[in-house]
Amino acid sequence: MLKINTITSLIAANTNKVFIAYSGGIDSHVLLHLAALNKELKAKITAVYVHHGLQIEADVWAEHCQYIAQELGVGFKCLNVKVQKTTAQSLEELARDARYQAFESLMESNDVVLLAQHREDQMETVLLQLFRGAGVQGLSAMPLTISFGKGQMCRPFLDVSKQEINDYALAHQLCWIEDPSNQSDEFDRNFLRNQIVPQLKQKWPALDKTIARSARHCGNAQRLTEDLAKQLLTQVCDKTGQTLNISQLLELERIKQNLVIREWFKVNSLRMPAEKILNAILDEVVNAEQSKNPEIRGLGYCIRRYRKKLYCLTSTDTNKQLCEQLWTIPEKQLILADGSKLVISESSTGIPQRLWDAAEVTIKFRQGAEKISLPGRAGRHTLKKLYQEKGVPPWQRSNIPLIYLDNNLAAVADLWIAADYFDQNESCYQLDWLKPVDSERI
Repeated sequence: MLKINTITSLIAANTNKVFIAYSGGIDSHVLLHLAALNKELKAKITAVYVHHGLQIEADVWAEHCQYIAQELGVGFKCLNVKVQKTTAQSLEELARDARYQAFESLMESNDVVLLAQHREDQMETVLLQLFRGAGVQGLSAMPLTISFGKGQMCRPFLDVSKQEINDYALAHQLCWIEDPSNQSDEFDRNFLRNQIVPQLKQKWPALDKTIARSARHCGNAQRLTEDLAKQLLTQVCDKTGQTLNISQLLELERIKQNLVIREWFKVNSLRMPAEKILNAILDEVVNAEQSKNPEIRGLGYCIRRYRKKLYCLTSTDTNKQLCEQLWTIPEKQLILADGSKLVISESSTGIPQRLWDAAEVTIKFRQGAEKISLPGRAGRHTLKKLYQEKGVPPWQRSNIPLIYLDNNLAAVADLWIAADYFDQNESCYQLDWLKPVDSERI
């Protein structure tokens, strides 16, 4: 029998708001009804209906959900989302992602969102992941609790049977929505639920329990794997998380290389690479000859190597269009189009304040053939040669700001100051170029 502690045991005492994903179906209705029985919890509840706009009945369902929420005396929100079909993701996946993004937009610190997925949903998820060739992480299926946005996501019914939910709904004479699309076997989960699972349960009636247990075992194994992956990534990754040391990566056995690459994708908030992509990264990029510059492109990222480093670039990293900007004196900082900042601060070495304050300061970007004379070095040097000496990858060079004083190249970001503009005997300005992540500290 379902009890309120099934829910309350997962919710901390300092929880602020409790959002319940409420579609109007039987599962989410039972979750909302049960949660609303607790007076203390009830005051924190908001039922959230996500309107995908995929079915003509959706407006009526939204009205039904609002009515039920009012009857139960809890808050209600209807969130409208847009779902556009792509070749890369199924409609089911896109709709789920849209829902999660909608829920995440509501979350603040110490908030919780509750989902009504139950033990048979968990079983279906494991089977679908198995059919797709998933590894331990995929076979772990859905966690009971997980960090989500600024708060937490919980699934209090994850070890509750579908029959228990049905019995509760009938006992309390609940009125719920029957989504006709649930009968369509066009969707993978529906086909599995309608055609395959009933036959499997004829042979193995406790299938949902045993598969859920396997998911827990996989979840435990995944947590141990994640700990190892984090340790290995720390060994071969730079502090920013952007590059991997190829020499150190190659010292690991292949299975550990796989773990490192997957963990690297995770810390960079990228979709996990398929096995084919993972093998291509290792075989075609990591193990490529040093003289070659291969790349692997995926959804929102590009993997490249330069010298002995492996780089993970986002689409914005490789497609920035930066234009000339005028730095208004006496402003001490300038925000560039890519979100980075140029900042000046008083110093005993750098560009003399008298030269800076009297000049027209312009920020430009590399066009080619630029040269600069450096303090303590004879001759003039091309930026290309200096970038090579510094180990700056080719794709980053066009985004490095060049500081011109009265149309003369005075500095290259915070890397070099031209000899004619460098001094260490008077009041000067020191230049710092802060990338978007670093800029948040200013």
